[in-house]
Amino acid sequence: MSSKPFRAAMYTALFAASSCASVQAATLTEHEVEAAFVYHIVKFVEWPAEFRAGGKLRLCIMGQAPFAKAAALLAGKQVGGRAWEVRHVDFYANLQECRVLFIAASESDNLRRVLADIKDSAILTVGDSEGYAERGVMVNFYSEQNKVRLEINTDAVRRGGLKVSSQLLKLARIVNQPRGMQ
Repeated sequence: MSSKPFRAAMYTALFAASSCASVQAATLTEHEVEAAFVYHIVKFVEWPAEFRAGGKLRLCIMGQAPFAKAAALLAGKQVGGRAWEVRHVDFYANLQECRVLFIAASESDNLRRVLADIKDSAILTVGDSEGYAERGVMVNFYSEQNKVRLEINTDAVRRGGLKVSSQLLKLARIVNQPRGMQ
């Protein structure tokens, strides 16, 4: 597996994070940019103490996601001394083993059930589908003016027991769920 696309995505994401700009998807695919964002987002998220110990940093992908091919580039990469493990999952998997759960658009009809199954768990939920943040996904990617942008549902993050750095929040559009959808 070539690390050239991975390095390019990382440099692009680093530039975006350091300059508070959005990532332009001109030379990278949208999904490579999203994978780079996921790689860096975890550096700005604080999990409860019981989840900070060593071991693998498991990224679970639920559903049919074009993102999966780009996310495969993360496998084995290190973040904070922990290696990424990328795994495809379904409803029958033990989602509590995931630290990050990417929920594909193909799971839109099941989103409420998935989020209910992991309610109050320290699992960072991520998606790239319109309306996902409003429906309870913690981090959602969207495209605007040919750029990949980020929105964060701070209510969902708080309920999951996670803390997001103010540096990351500055890069994102903040979204909260309407009453009754929580």
